[in-house]
Amino acid sequence: MNPGKGAAGRSPLLLWLRSNALQVGITAVAIVIWAIFAIGSPETFFRPNIYQAFMSTTPFFGIMALPLTMVVIAREIDLSFPSIMTVSMWVFASVMMATGNLALALPLMLLMGVGAGMLNGIIVAKIGVPSLVVTIGTSFFWRGVVKVLTGGTGTSLLPTRETFFYDVFVGRLFGFIPMQMVWMVLFALFCWLLLNRHRFGAHVYLTGDNADSARLMGVDVDRTKIGVFGLAGFAAAFAGLVASLEVTYYWPTLGEGYLLNTLSSVFLGGTSVFGGIGTLYGTFVASFIVGAINAGIVAIGMSGFWTELIYGLILVLSVVTQTLVGRRIR
Repeated sequence: MNPGKGAAGRSPLLLWLRSNALQVGITAVAIVIWAIFAIGSPETFFRPNIYQAFMSTTPFFGIMALPLTMVVIAREIDLSFPSIMTVSMWVFASVMMATGNLALALPLMLLMGVGAGMLNGIIVAKIGVPSLVVTIGTSFFWRGVVKVLTGGTGTSLLPTRETFFYDVFVGRLFGFIPMQMVWMVLFALFCWLLLNRHRFGAHVYLTGDNADSARLMGVDVDRTKIGVFGLAGFAAAFAGLVASLEVTYYWPTLGEGYLLNTLSSVFLGGTSVFGGIGTLYGTFVASFIVGAINAGIVAIGMSGFWTELIYGLILVLSVVTQTLVGRRIR
């Protein structure tokens, strides 16, 4: 055996597998779960309609899971995004009803989302309150604001139905692909470039790995944290828009069913709850795994009550696995 033979003598395939272990792992999980559901209900999973349904509904939480991945990589957490969805969409619906101007309603809605997200970041970074506490508090606050202002009454979005605006956000590309799926792919590409090809992404990883060391290296940790929270707020507002336009109605309860799905997508995708580790590809694939679980469970004849049990199991197992792997590395 040649004692000098090290990493340079290893197979390129082995080196690639090691450097992309998270991506390979989540892809394998997706294939296995698809195979289980396909064998259990071939009449459902070998027809295109089920995949069109996945592309229609998964972006509602998948879009939010992508920037939430960056928040968690920075060793923070955001539980307020469902409430930011609804308060941002309330701004859109209110401006639309008052002015009929969709071009005005859209940027104001997005500004609301970014502002609410950055507020989380400012409280966390500048005041030092743990993000878990902050985002639980702002979640109740924004949800309460909407309930007080609307009295629990929704708003019809039917005026948007026959407009170019509607087609751009939730129309059907080539008559089959939902536009919200296209937006999710574009959003994933943007977040990937930001995280992997921009200095800001390097700062996110450094902040999550060790904030004190990051500061010594010249990273503006506070600005980085405020930035990722602002991006999460932007995504929540956008997700609220496409979810509401799909049903052409704004409900004040918007977002209440997305917390568990979104968190499951992030942690199943391999993002470490301890920060510093995570991939957007993993979150993207995991979003569709989570989206397929509910339909798959029903399709193979199990009760829909199993859904929350499995989502909860995913969260617990993901965190436990990350903890055990982290101990072995140390």
